[in-house]
Amino acid sequence: METVSTNRAFGGTQGVYRHRSETCGCDMTFAVYLPPQAEAGPCPVLWYLSGLTCTHANVMEKGEYRRIAAETGVIIVCPDTSPRGDGIADMDTYDLGQGAGFYVDATEAPWRNHFHMYSYVTRELPALIAEHFPVDMARQGIFGHSMGGHGALTVALKHSDTYRSVSAFAPISNPIAVPWGQKALPAYLGDDQTAWRHYDATALIEDGYKVPEILVDQGDADNFLAEQLDPAAFRSACEKAGVDLTYRMQPGYDHSYYFISTFMADHVAWHAERLAG
Repeated sequence: METVSTNRAFGGTQGVYRHRSETCGCDMTFAVYLPPQAEAGPCPVLWYLSGLTCTHANVMEKGEYRRIAAETGVIIVCPDTSPRGDGIADMDTYDLGQGAGFYVDATEAPWRNHFHMYSYVTRELPALIAEHFPVDMARQGIFGHSMGGHGALTVALKHSDTYRSVSAFAPISNPIAVPWGQKALPAYLGDDQTAWRHYDATALIEDGYKVPEILVDQGDADNFLAEQLDPAAFRSACEKAGVDLTYRMQPGYDHSYYFISTFMADHVAWHAERLAG
């Protein structure tokens, strides 16, 4: 593992690191914020999954999570959203290919050689973090934005014994039913829609997967809300399954990091309460 950079922030350390991923077959970069409490011993860890077009850097530079992470003693890990580099499959579009891994394990050409983001964020990267950083792996939470909100919800639902808490900003919570998912899921997974259900939070809840509670923030001025996010089915599935969903519609907020940074402290503090002890 290579250290790309480290900077002091709020008494802790913001680092950027690179390693050779066997899962994705390429170099992968990720960010880790260590709060000052990490100098004294293991701390809970909160995984942040980013949205379309993003790298680790978007939330690291715009997400404004370090002050609240330092106050609550939570380690924040921010992976990339896809494999990248020469020889990695890509498309001349923002919503498929590099920057758009959708947190799935691709089975279809040309994506299946490298696009295994689900296994990367649930197996390989956690093992690397546990080896090199003072994390308490018994206290893990996960959250994300848009495509990353989709990833956080599906990962938490399928690994409810691993993650104590899950939240999302403007998640793609029913990708089977919206254009982003209808483009990405068949490209990565093929035409069998039963395979798509394993990467759809609404379908997973309908199929019996559960977590105790979920926090979601959504801006009502989000230009993707009606066409690409369409949360009605997700909210209905949670209600029918008895999943405690706190869904907060925020007046005037859009899909950007202005929105995310406004409510970031709420989410980190919410996770910290559930990761305590």
